[in-house]
Amino acid sequence: MALLAMAAGVLHPSLGLKLGQGGGSHSLRRFRSGISSSSKIRCPSLHTPISAYPTAVENGSSKATDKIPTPKVTIDQDSNPDATVVEIAFGDRLGALLDTMNSLRNLGLHVVKANEYSDSTGKHHRFMITNRSTGRKIDDPELLETIRLTIITNMLQYHPESSSKLAMGATFGVEPPEQNVDVDIATHIDIYDDGPDKSLLVVETADRPGLLVDLVRIINDINITVQSGEFDTEGLFAKAKFHVSYRNKAIIKSLQQVLFNSLSYFLRRPTTEDASF
Repeated sequence: MALLAMAAGVLHPSLGLKLGQGGGSHSLRRFRSGISSSSKIRCPSLHTPISAYPTAVENGSSKATDKIPTPKVTIDQDSNPDATVVEIAFGDRLGALLDTMNSLRNLGLHVVKANEYSDSTGKHHRFMITNRSTGRKIDDPELLETIRLTIITNMLQYHPESSSKLAMGATFGVEPPEQNVDVDIATHIDIYDDGPDKSLLVVETADRPGLLVDLVRIINDINITVQSGEFDTEGLFAKAKFHVSYRNKAIIKSLQQVLFNSLSYFLRRPTTEDASF
């Protein structure tokens, strides 16, 4: 499967943002403003001979006649201080995901541990991954987004029935999403106090390629630091939960307003309701 290719020279790293937890602090690259989302990340093309047939599955079952479950991909930087935790679920349709693990290795990553568990929603595959060159958790938001999109495009390739449930199905799937998402309605931004040293930023919005990178860039543009976080893709929607701080302190109300307005302006059409925060 084709790997994700990043547009060369578009992202400009500098010092600032950090992602980490516990004893180890992992610097996460900060990006200059003015980056257009459309030029940042190119998704791989899917191989039509594979994805065109519902029987092409990654050691799993397509179950095309059943109700299609909602695909879920979680990238967790909170729960493990030494590795990035990735979790994938698609009802009970996923097999061993050997091709997905190979795709992650091809990105220069090391799959430290892989396990599977089941609950009432189906099977969940969990991978602990590190950067092969450093042996540490992933600290580059561009690479984190590449990981996310690689997993989703693999799902579209081996489980084409997921196309109608994923935002990228409109471009790369065999069937567009079954519903159109109103970004104004889907977008919610909340900021909570989370102790004296950090705040909790929660962003829910319509999913699209490059979203994780753009959120990190916007936060950095106003000199706010991401200490740790989690990024969830659930069907057509995405949810980011970031622990953030300003100069190692929780974000004060006036800066919360700036952050809220910046994210609102970028994620949805500005409305007078934004001023009611």
